[in-house]
Amino acid sequence: MARAGAEGTGFVEVDGRRLEYRMVGPAPGDGPVIVLLHEGLGCVALWRDFPERLAAATGMGVFAYSRAGYGQSDSRPLPWPLDYMTREAREVVPGVLNAVGAEQVVLMGHSDGATIAAIHAGQVRDARVRGVILMAPHFFTEPVGLAAIAEAKRAYDAGGLRQRMAKYHRDPDNAFRGWNDAWLAEGFREWNVAAAIDGIGVPVLAIQGEGDEYGTLAQIEEIEARANVPVERLILPDCGHAPQFDQPGAVLAAVGDFLSRRVAR
Repeated sequence: MARAGAEGTGFVEVDGRRLEYRMVGPAPGDGPVIVLLHEGLGCVALWRDFPERLAAATGMGVFAYSRAGYGQSDSRPLPWPLDYMTREAREVVPGVLNAVGAEQVVLMGHSDGATIAAIHAGQVRDARVRGVILMAPHFFTEPVGLAAIAEAKRAYDAGGLRQRMAKYHRDPDNAFRGWNDAWLAEGFREWNVAAAIDGIGVPVLAIQGEGDEYGTLAQIEEIEARANVPVERLILPDCGHAPQFDQPGAVLAAVGDFLSRRVAR
């Protein structure tokens, strides 16, 4: 296994599974590290050049990893439990942060990854976490999001989406079915993890596109209503579910400003 703190790519083992990672920018010993948590169909490779741009914009190291079932990481048995995001936040993220080896981290998540970041910050006593950046988070289901996920299933079953995912995921069926089957399960309609927000004890930056097809601004409003810490929000026009790609300049500027004011180095 490669040492996770070294710049480059490799694998770390957490809970008996190999997870791929990528580290760019300053080493963990040089200050806080931003830990990227990907979306429901993401992985290390699908962050594209965002980790490099984020490191350049903030002067901080950036660590991204692929959760089990994604990218080149080990698969996980199907079906995934309906609380898979809570389990990741509570059981896996601590081991990943141990592998990073940083004394200070900022959790930056997108979509499912944002939810995982918020749950970890709110439910796990972890003094290493100094800030949370949430892009297009989900705390409860909404009809618009479930409709978009159902449409993704149709695209996958038709073959086009599976073919695209196979370029980035060693086991695309594991990645897609695990995520999609959980979200479309009848019992998931009542899923709600908003109570995790109550326990967050570090500053929060919440980012969402006005055209997000997977969720409404009710998700951001829930953070503002429940949080007992400073919450800054960035709502972006001409932006869908992926602010880091639709409006990268605005996201990088906001993140850099937030970290310079809210996270001590």
